[in-house]
Amino acid sequence: MTSNKPYLVRAFYEWIVDNDLTPYIAVDCSVYGVIVPPAYITDNQIVLNISPASVGGISMAGEAIEFSARFGGKLEHLVIPFGAIGAIYAKENGVGTALPIEHPAEPENEPAEKKTELSAVDANTNTNEEVISAKKGKPSLKVIK
Repeated sequence: MTSNKPYLVRAFYEWIVDNDLTPYIAVDCSVYGVIVPPAYITDNQIVLNISPASVGGISMAGEAIEFSARFGGKLEHLVIPFGAIGAIYAKENGVGTALPIEHPAEPENEPAEKKTELSAVDANTNTNEEVISAKKGKPSLKVIK
């Protein structure tokens, strides 16, 4: 059977919003596929306000929550796999639920270079620009026979 976690998160989200409360999620940033602004991570965790008034274009379809939000005035696109959500609750009264963290295996069919690049960005040790600049070097030519 598939995980019931996406269904539970969506149900709690809808219930919290229907009661005019503010849904927050606690995210484990060490889970593969999490994309959040690294500057806002503390102890590999981040708590996010996902209320409709605070985020843009939220989508809970598929295997992750995706939305846009402003951090320090800068618009960011966030991706939160359902497995990385440790809790969803209402800010105002703390009512919600804790959920187990699920660490999916990294995709096996990706090239090793791509896996390293993604895990570096997803582990929030580098920004996209740092990964790209690390790959840039002095151009060179190679003789191919």
